[in-house]
Amino acid sequence: MSSRVTLYGKPGCHLCDDARAIVQTVCAELGVEWTEVDITQDDRLFTEYGEQIPVTFVDGKQHDFWRVDPVRLRKALAG
Repeated sequence: MSSRVTLYGKPGCHLCDDARAIVQTVCAELGVEWTEVDITQDDRLFTEYGEQIPVTFVDGKQHDFWRVDPVRLRKALAG
């Protein structure tokens, strides 16, 4: 099973820590797989998302950046 949610972030980012907690909770509640990508390990990702992190993708499409709204994430995963 592939991950439906991908969280792009970097170490030491407090917004990423907040987003991770929300993604982890919502995905656990719904039984949805998720993964996290450290953008500092990929120059292209760092250039593309460095000013927007954390960035979340749902089913391969950008869903949110900077903050994750748990209600909005649940709705996207239910649809």
